[in-house]
Amino acid sequence: MKVAYFADSLPPSTDGVARTFTQLVNTLHEERLEYHFFSPFKPNEQYFWKNNVDQVFSVPLFLYNHYRIGLPASHRIYDQLDSFKPDIIHVTSPTPLGQLGLKYAQKRGIPVVSSYHTHFVSYFKYYGLQKLEPIGWQILKKFYNQFDCVYVPSPSTAEELEIRGFENIELWQRGIDLSSFSSQKLNQELKMNISPDQKPILLFVGRLVQEKDLDDLVKVDRILKSRSKDFKIVITGDGPMRSQLETQLPDAKFTGWLHGQQLSEIFASSDIFVFPSTTETFGNVILEAYAS
Repeated sequence: MKVAYFADSLPPSTDGVARTFTQLVNTLHEERLEYHFFSPFKPNEQYFWKNNVDQVFSVPLFLYNHYRIGLPASHRIYDQLDSFKPDIIHVTSPTPLGQLGLKYAQKRGIPVVSSYHTHFVSYFKYYGLQKLEPIGWQILKKFYNQFDCVYVPSPSTAEELEIRGFENIELWQRGIDLSSFSSQKLNQELKMNISPDQKPILLFVGRLVQEKDLDDLVKVDRILKSRSKDFKIVITGDGPMRSQLETQLPDAKFTGWLHGQQLSEIFASSDIFVFPSTTETFGNVILEAYAS
């Protein structure tokens, strides 16, 4: 079987979509399936499958320069797809790139599926756009209801979408690599460097953006301090809110993005995982924290 993926996020991006498809590639390889990606992102040399990715023209997303919106040349991608001859198309987002993948499948009579990763409309309230939520959901429903199947990562996401009129919903459950995330990755030297006086370490991992409800993390910091509690906050990740959070949480340690062994060790060397977000469809980092 040949699968063509239209993925708006791949490494070096570090979000849940990129991590999900990085894991998926390993399974595709094990099953000896042929695959090809079209994406605004191109994995670097450390990814054995980088040559299976065509990077499309893209522009930075407003407010999030580390995200990009693909603006693909349809004739070029159509030619590549006709040469590859996919048996199925998989689309990840309702973007111009995703629309192109959907339209190609419809024109060629090829099965087309999608995976639902992000509650985009749930972000509106963080930017004063609450009044646009009804039309936002209508646009998403119209897009996703064109697919033969829409894969969602959790039962709660499936229930919410079905209530909103989304069709052909199927559960695609997530997992993590237990060889990478476990308590055995504890690094005592790292733990002592972060908290020499052995204060409990509170860890957040993720994008530093408003929709992660990081204002609640700031509130937690103030509440604990008002109660004279000893603790050390560690924030792993990056994003537009970093400078604001560095001002609001002057005692916190900001590591930026960590990967591989460093990420495994920061999880295992922390005492409490804090994740205030209420907009997740799944939250891979929660599983990684549980395992660590």
